[in-house]
Amino acid sequence: MGETTVTTTEEGRDQAAPHSVADRVDAAHTASTANEVNSRAGNAFLRRLRAPRRPRLWFEILLIAVSYWTYSLIRNAVPEQKAEALRNADWIWKTEHSLGIAVEESVNHAINSVTWLIVGMNYYYATLHFIVTLGVLVWLYRSHPGRYAATRLTLFATTVVALLGYYLYPLAPPRLMNGGDFVDTVLVHHTWGSMASGDLKHMSNQYAAMPSMHIGWSLWAGLTIFALASVPWVRVLGLLYPTVTLLVIVATANHFWLDAVGGMMCLAFGFTVARLWYGKLPYALPKLVPVQGRGGPLLPVKP
Repeated sequence: MGETTVTTTEEGRDQAAPHSVADRVDAAHTASTANEVNSRAGNAFLRRLRAPRRPRLWFEILLIAVSYWTYSLIRNAVPEQKAEALRNADWIWKTEHSLGIAVEESVNHAINSVTWLIVGMNYYYATLHFIVTLGVLVWLYRSHPGRYAATRLTLFATTVVALLGYYLYPLAPPRLMNGGDFVDTVLVHHTWGSMASGDLKHMSNQYAAMPSMHIGWSLWAGLTIFALASVPWVRVLGLLYPTVTLLVIVATANHFWLDAVGGMMCLAFGFTVARLWYGKLPYALPKLVPVQGRGGPLLPVKP
């Protein structure tokens, strides 16, 4: 009896062992297969999100409108920390003096003495910031649909990080700093102009000068034009636009030179975000996208 019992037990173990190993192998294989399938599905989903696609006109109009409204709302909701903003302006001014680049006051006075020039710059500051930016977006939408989303992402990321600058580092523009002799050119020449001067100043945060989005946006537009335009003189205009904008923001006493550096840093962040998301800089993406589903012909977008 004892021998029979032992033999039966050992046989059961011999039969169960292979079963147990096989089950574990099958379970591991099944889990591995499931993980691989999930990983492939996740990667495919990310590839679809990152792939250039044809932008939809209604969505882009809505997105831009809502985004700019949100940007303005947040920017103007940042507390106007006047005392800190004036202290920061004094620090910026002293720093520029130590670097030998504190020439804003001289530029402001020199150009203010030429009435037609400074009046033109007032209107330039008030209008082209929006007109050129929107114009470049429309041009990208129509002529470079494959690069549109990535280039737009660069602009949006640039603007979002700028909001952090307004909140964390309130800064008075030169025309409002203590002890300065800057001319507020909009007030002096009675031109319709900046939301930061005259009767419109109460509708805008006066102490959100760092970083300069006039520089951030104009450099974004200028680089986009230079990189993608096919006509040489248009490419030259692309480079001139942020250069002239830099002169305008200083001549009108709305920004220091270092505010422009802040705008450039924000744009660098925007390009980094787009590069990380799409795997390439926006200008290196394909110009055209399929409009008839996967494998369809590559055509430009038509509204």
